[in-house]
Amino acid sequence: MPSPTLRIAVVADSDTRWKWGALTARRIAPAPPLSPAPSPAPLPSSSPFSAPAPASAPLPHGAAAGPARAGAKEAAGPVGAGGEGAGADGAGVPGPDAVVTGYVLRGRATPTARQLAEAGLGTPREVTGAEFLRAVREEAYDVVVLALVGGAVQAMLHGLAAAAPRRRPVVVTGYVGVVYEKLADGLLLRHGADLVLANSPYDARRFRAVYEGVGADPSAVVRAALPFLGGAPHRLVPGRHTVVFAAQPSVPATRADRMYLLRRLAGHARLHPEREVLLKLRSKPGEHTTHIEELPYQRLARSLPQPPNLRLVYGNMGRVLDVTDLLVTVSSTAALEALHRGVPTAVLTDLGVREALGNHHFIGSGLLTSWNRLDAGDEPVPDPAWLADQGVSPPAPGGPAPDAVAAGGGADDAFAEARARVAALLARDALPPIAPYYTRASAPGYLPGILARHRLDASGTEPVPGAPGTRAGRGAGRVRRVLRDAAREAARGAYRHGVQHVAPVIRRLGEL
Repeated sequence: MPSPTLRIAVVADSDTRWKWGALTARRIAPAPPLSPAPSPAPLPSSSPFSAPAPASAPLPHGAAAGPARAGAKEAAGPVGAGGEGAGADGAGVPGPDAVVTGYVLRGRATPTARQLAEAGLGTPREVTGAEFLRAVREEAYDVVVLALVGGAVQAMLHGLAAAAPRRRPVVVTGYVGVVYEKLADGLLLRHGADLVLANSPYDARRFRAVYEGVGADPSAVVRAALPFLGGAPHRLVPGRHTVVFAAQPSVPATRADRMYLLRRLAGHARLHPEREVLLKLRSKPGEHTTHIEELPYQRLARSLPQPPNLRLVYGNMGRVLDVTDLLVTVSSTAALEALHRGVPTAVLTDLGVREALGNHHFIGSGLLTSWNRLDAGDEPVPDPAWLADQGVSPPAPGGPAPDAVAAGGGADDAFAEARARVAALLARDALPPIAPYYTRASAPGYLPGILARHRLDASGTEPVPGAPGTRAGRGAGRVRRVLRDAAREAARGAYRHGVQHVAPVIRRLGEL
């Protein structure tokens, strides 16, 4: 049986996955629901639009200590105990008997202190995969949430299976947003977790079909929802009409397509000078997210004259949606966040409806449209059946905020099944061994490479000798750690420079 105080570990590999993992941990903790935190007041439209870093607050006892980077400050709001720190989107939190400890894997997309502060969900500790596995063995967590890319999930599953503790934790994983590519690959890499959360009825059907189609057990698939859906419902404000374009790091990918979208956004602002037009950016230059951004919009925008009512903004998407009257995107998950709050939403077809863009996911939604139609004043009307199948529940006119549907604990609580499954697994005297779909027998040419990237040996039974987190690695000396961290920061800077400056130049030369 688990300890009286439920201990949950969340490990992520990017800022968005950290947000997903931390909020998911709160939603699945078997505890009485609490009232959602009030939505923050929107920032004045005249001020620079960036979410301010919340005041520092200590993490609860048992939470991960240490900044994600040297000199980083702890973000506001404990990740664990209920009350304060519910996050900018007003998500529910577990009761006082649940403590969440956060970790982020050291790698390309490790979030910066600013990105963590923007999420407002506490400061996780930066670790390697081997160090995280050692922490799970030593700390005896009851639940582990793997908020990772598919390959990292697979590596951690094999590492947890090989650890064979006296009582292993319940393992939960899922997806941070719209799943429109690599469906089979990503799902099979996540197979072996006790719960594979599906963000909608549509996803739950697809996930089970993939598992059944390859002869894998589909029972781990549990219908839930995107944990960050919520916030105050959209309200018309006289004299305000704010249009927000939700940019994506890698969609579209080419300079020509991204410049086209910038020109159309600026053109819309000039055509409607009475509107405030915001380009919502995912990250600042030098920061990385789940997807690599080779051509940052803020850099491309320098070559275009900007009308006075067009601004580039950062900040928490929930805060931006507080003042949004029309959300425009190619295929961002922000569309689902906006729809859940009743914000008019448009998915662009200007560059085609293509799998490479991800907007094919919105076929049948009623949201597909073009800048020409938006310029003329037309706004799409979403299809109610499509919304329901996507797990989106817009508020009724004059009704309460949709937080109650996603996190209120009532009959329509999207996480009720997940909480019940976690509680049932925790109540067992012992859990069955973790059994991923991929093994040395079924994928001998695929699995070893995945494990090696996370410094696990070919069998997944132990870290590579000398890897951080092993006895040999710890015995290498503290001075080496300081030198290694300095070299790693330099390597990250060089990598980011190569991705954002050198690679685009090489690509353009190749097109000559």
